[in-house]
Amino acid sequence: MGPLQSWISEHKLASIGAVWASAIGASLVAYTRAKSPLKPSLRLIHARMHAQALTLAVLSGAAVMHYYDKNRAAEESAEDAPKMKNA
Repeated sequence: MGPLQSWISEHKLASIGAVWASAIGASLVAYTRAKSPLKPSLRLIHARMHAQALTLAVLSGAAVMHYYDKNRAAEESAEDAPKMKNA
């Protein structure tokens, strides 16, 4: 496991919050540079919606990662159990 992956594994909520905040910032910058005809309040609403969609994708990925980590740990402990009985 790489250092970034282990940090994300230890700081799940902080990493999800960072993704959310950067998504809002990126969306606001994109709307500002595109000379959008939208009012600033609508730009903010759209930025929030984009950030929510990205956050749901990240949360889904975190759930999948947690599931596979849990199954891998269970398989490793099941493999180690017969070895310990024979020792």
